[in-house]
Amino acid sequence: MCDARLYTPQISAFSHRVPIHIVPVSTHNNMQDLAKDILDNAPPIFALAGLSMGGIIAMEVLRQAPHRIAKLALLDTNPKAEAEEVKQGREPLMASVQQHGLAEVMANTIPKYFSPDEILSTKKNLDIIELCNTMAQSSGAEAYINQSLALRDRYDQQETLKKVDTNVPTLILCGESDQLCPVERHTLMKSLIPHADLQIIKGAGHLPTLQSPEQTNFALENWLFT
Repeated sequence: MCDARLYTPQISAFSHRVPIHIVPVSTHNNMQDLAKDILDNAPPIFALAGLSMGGIIAMEVLRQAPHRIAKLALLDTNPKAEAEEVKQGREPLMASVQQHGLAEVMANTIPKYFSPDEILSTKKNLDIIELCNTMAQSSGAEAYINQSLALRDRYDQQETLKKVDTNVPTLILCGESDQLCPVERHTLMKSLIPHADLQIIKGAGHLPTLQSPEQTNFALENWLFT
């Protein structure tokens, strides 16, 4: 339920050096069509980065067209298919959004972007919470439903990651306190892509692009330009 504002510090840091294209992630209710849209509108060869659901879409892009990916960055994401218990929880959440709007569901979701002891600790975190709520409301209920269905029905991409070419520079990055896509998901991805650079960002949860932008930008700088 985020938009380009999720990457504001990265756009500021890198847009004067490389063209950056932020793509929508709610125009379809399945990963295959979301990935196809990216491929239909992207340059022939490009560097691809995605965070959370964006990372899951990036893996589907990679599955469909590995020859077009020059560099790959997977941030705070998950290569596995959705767990059965998470699937079962989707339907009441979607029903709630359809009946009552986004406010209650997002109020229960956004705190999971932070470690429990950090969420209200700083004005910066409070500003990020406000931004997340604003992005969610801007995206709307239809986006929530589409994203929920796409996440629920996604493929397991572990075999896709095993096939990443050693000539494709790959960054795997996550916040140390990520509750939604924990560190062990990223060490798993590292085991599937042995040549990847694994970066664990201290002091960050699920949104290191906003929570620890300097450390995240340092890792992305090395990935993009070396």
